[in-house]
Amino acid sequence: MEKDIKSMNYDSLCEYIVNLGEKKFRAKQLYQWLHEKLVTDFDMMTNMPKNLLEKLKEDSYITKFNILQVLESKIDGTRKYLFELSDHNVIESVFMKYKHGNSVCISTQVGCRMGCKFCASTLDGMERNLTASEMLEQIYAITRHTGERISNVVLMGSGEPLDNFENVLAFLDMISDENGLNISQRNLTLSTCGLVPNIYKLADLKYQITLAISLHASDDETRKELMPIAKRYSIDEILEACRYYFEQTGRRLTFEYSLVAGVNDTVDGASKLGELLKDINCHINLIPVNPIKERDFKQSEKDNIEKFKNRLERYGINVTIRREMGRDINGACGQLRKSYNDELLKVKEGET
Repeated sequence: MEKDIKSMNYDSLCEYIVNLGEKKFRAKQLYQWLHEKLVTDFDMMTNMPKNLLEKLKEDSYITKFNILQVLESKIDGTRKYLFELSDHNVIESVFMKYKHGNSVCISTQVGCRMGCKFCASTLDGMERNLTASEMLEQIYAITRHTGERISNVVLMGSGEPLDNFENVLAFLDMISDENGLNISQRNLTLSTCGLVPNIYKLADLKYQITLAISLHASDDETRKELMPIAKRYSIDEILEACRYYFEQTGRRLTFEYSLVAGVNDTVDGASKLGELLKDINCHINLIPVNPIKERDFKQSEKDNIEKFKNRLERYGINVTIRREMGRDINGACGQLRKSYNDELLKVKEGET
């Protein structure tokens, strides 16, 4: 079986190259071709011996994607990419331009099994986990396509990163490796709906990434309506894990809060949230929910969003309202993939 060479970290690649009977320095050259120069073909590695390249072609493969679609927002220049994987599954990634640099939001799974009610990613369940190389290639493919350096990465696309724990750890190590793109861990954000045991495991590894918790409610009953994971882990359990994460890493927490009209956007809810979080070193990101056609959730009125923000700030908490990106290009998580799969299904049904 061919080996996924782009998922090998630097140490594993060194061992692999030595086992092929080659000098260790070839591993560094190979790693840089894959993760710094971002090539997708062994024949592009011009300083490598031909006999080694032949061995690599026989024994391994380089993960690369077919770009099915690129949508560019006329509002803010955000680009949404639809990629086809080698097994013909599709995933999506988003390229966003900010004053502080370019960001890419990547998927960590094909679909998602968490079942959050306001997210299109979860509508068809989860197909499979992504490998480390498939997470890296989202960034590499966008870098090649745009010709621009990526300085920030958020694991906030389709999938629950902590549900794909080992592959995500491998990705974090490799994207921040000095032999590759060398993106600072402080510029990496991992978003989770709150898989408590894995928050503790992540904390113990002392990565310097930002942990973002998808909270979306100030009480367990409301959270259960929005997020099935709330039936397994209470808000108190999640916050205890967050305190531990801060103790171990010294990294300020981010709490993501999607505001849904008439569900979780009351001033009373803001007061409850403020009480919950006032003793945690954190930042709250308020997100006007991005409506999806399969759900009847509506975005909160701007006035209600401002009132919610103002009430939270009374508790001394830093709060921002997330600027909507790519609203005109199926910007919400999973929307583009869902539309593509639905169209594909119609074509298949028409053929039978």
